[in-house]
Amino acid sequence: MTATETADESSSRTQLWGPENRATTFGMLLLITIAAFEHLGVSTALPRMLAELDGGHLYSWPFTAFLSATVAATVFGGWVCDRRGARVVLMVAPAVFLAGLVVAGTADSMPVLLAARVLQGLGLGGEVVAIYVLVAAVYPERVRAAAFGLLAAAWVVPSIVGPTLAGIVTERFGWRWVFLGLVPLAVLGVVLLVPTLRGLPRPERAGRPVRRWVPLAALAAAVGIPAVSWAAQHPSLGTLWLGLGGLAVLVPALRLLLPRGTLVGRPGLPRVILARGLFAGAFFGVEAFVPLTLTSVHGLSPALAGLPLTVGALGWSFASAWQGRRPDVQRTTLIRLGFVILSAGLAAMVFVAVPWGSPWLAGLLWTVCGAGMGLAFPSINVLALRLAPEHERGFTSSALQVSDIIFSATLVGLGGVLLAALASTAAPTAAVVPIDLVMAAVALLGALVFRRSSDDRV
Repeated sequence: MTATETADESSSRTQLWGPENRATTFGMLLLITIAAFEHLGVSTALPRMLAELDGGHLYSWPFTAFLSATVAATVFGGWVCDRRGARVVLMVAPAVFLAGLVVAGTADSMPVLLAARVLQGLGLGGEVVAIYVLVAAVYPERVRAAAFGLLAAAWVVPSIVGPTLAGIVTERFGWRWVFLGLVPLAVLGVVLLVPTLRGLPRPERAGRPVRRWVPLAALAAAVGIPAVSWAAQHPSLGTLWLGLGGLAVLVPALRLLLPRGTLVGRPGLPRVILARGLFAGAFFGVEAFVPLTLTSVHGLSPALAGLPLTVGALGWSFASAWQGRRPDVQRTTLIRLGFVILSAGLAAMVFVAVPWGSPWLAGLLWTVCGAGMGLAFPSINVLALRLAPEHERGFTSSALQVSDIIFSATLVGLGGVLLAALASTAAPTAAVVPIDLVMAAVALLGALVFRRSSDDRV
């Protein structure tokens, strides 16, 4: 490491963990870590809670309710941040998430559990957008890459121990403590942020776009995204109409919720927002089928089949930390490099999908894919906030999340369609091979879109 890089790292560490920002940094990390533990733990505890609440026939609805609420809160939270500032959202959203934890931990029926999942989705969606805006408001631009790297790292420990810890808690204390055990930490996260939030200036509203259509568009997206996702993953004549109805409300909403020109990669902020969606769609479009491939094709146990996802999170975290220590490297260079690395890793996953391939190759390749994501995701966030006008940082932060969700839901759904049309869960190779190649092509498309880009000419 050069003397300049050492100085940059020392400066970033001082800005993040110095007396002035220490509580803010720790509070943000704690809120994201708690959300990650809850998100990963629910999958582990869900079978037990559904059995106790007699909700086996509604297995996917806790996830659907959470996703729908998250989309609505993401959009609405960004709107409020632009009008009232991040302070309002970060005082309300964590409280809503906290209420969701308590309601889930005391639920005595499926309707109550689903209501709790809605509260958790509303709280998390608002939190994430407001934290993005807070990063831009509190930290200098040279430190933001390191800050976003830390937020990415907040998912690592939950990814490693979250599902196992949730399983132990469920077995020894009951599934309710998967939720209730996080309540004190959620309170602490909010308390740590209060001094910083009190010091945030209220944004000037003169001359700003009112965007009165945002609440309605948020509701349309909250209905349309789950409908399209469900229809894509459960293809049938009946769900076809559900999917078409979802598209009918979703497409007009997206024209309002994303910067104009996003879907065609118009230069500037729209191209950066598009990059976020391409990365998320390609990565999660393959990740959804990694455990299935390892269990059905290679006969691994569920525990071993989930191991590549854990090491992939480590690759993501290490690459995020690496880019955070190099604020002088152009963000577009890291985005382009991330696309190339991800494309190569996804294409090579073909050698895991075939019966004669090595299942242990999945861990190495998913670490490579995670590293590509770790280089690019924080860089996208930094560049998007740099390009966004200050009074539209909330809108930009919500657009990043919406693009992420839209592309993920669409490409995971496409994978589900290919699986149903070409193969089966018992023998998925015929579908997983084209899924890997299609997602690699999506990542390669992103690299081509950014092939001549620089930070000054995105």
